[in-house]
Amino acid sequence: MPDPLSQPREPQRPAKGAPRRKRREYEQHARLDQLAEMGKLAAGLAHELKNPLSTLKLNLQLLEEDLAALPDSTPPKQRSLTRITTLKKEADRLRHTLDDFLRFAGRLELRTSPVPLNRVVEELVDFIHPQAQANKIRVHTALAAENPLCPLDDNLFKQALLNLLLNAIQAMPPECCKDRGAELLVRTLVSKGQAILYVSDTGVGISPEHLPHIFDAYFTTKKGGTGLGLPTTRRIIEEHHGTIAVQSEPNRGTSFRIELPLVVDSTAA
Repeated sequence: MPDPLSQPREPQRPAKGAPRRKRREYEQHARLDQLAEMGKLAAGLAHELKNPLSTLKLNLQLLEEDLAALPDSTPPKQRSLTRITTLKKEADRLRHTLDDFLRFAGRLELRTSPVPLNRVVEELVDFIHPQAQANKIRVHTALAAENPLCPLDDNLFKQALLNLLLNAIQAMPPECCKDRGAELLVRTLVSKGQAILYVSDTGVGISPEHLPHIFDAYFTTKKGGTGLGLPTTRRIIEEHHGTIAVQSEPNRGTSFRIELPLVVDSTAA
């Protein structure tokens, strides 16, 4: 019996002049297939790199303890401890980068169930509220009266949405929003048989030259960023048979639009 929560992807290349939706589905399918192949390579890469990194971190820790036990009068002691601290930070950064890559390219096994989209929004807005409040950001929600029911992997989709919410907070530093105020709006609605979710901010915006590349792997304008946050978000959404688009204007703000399928038959599901 077919899974009522799943929707078949279009495996064949659409003919010239095919509807935009067909072309978009084919492009998503090809991209996800490519990521699946990358995921196979990623598993081997993870095994080869994680063990040496763990050994390196352990030995640096032991070396740091040995140096700390030496008398303070030992000439190179402090300089050596500083260098060890730097090496430990770099080892942690490499491990973090590797974990981000595995989340992006690794195999995703969705465990979907009918999930009320409004409930997911409310839980995450409540989670980020202290951070938003600390940054003097007002958070607003406008939730659909229908409370759309979507076939979601609760944990994975929360990861994707949380990334967008945290990005929005980071895009509204105090110095950028003095005149217009820092505001974050999360909105849900139902249109044309789909659930639509907006995440909009009044932050610094994205420059026109950067906008076409924000979903490209390793593209980032953040200091210390890996450039895998938004690509991972897009992958999770596309694995849910959804789409994500963005509009942005420098010094005005950014708005992400997510479209998701509704549960076809909630009773059967």
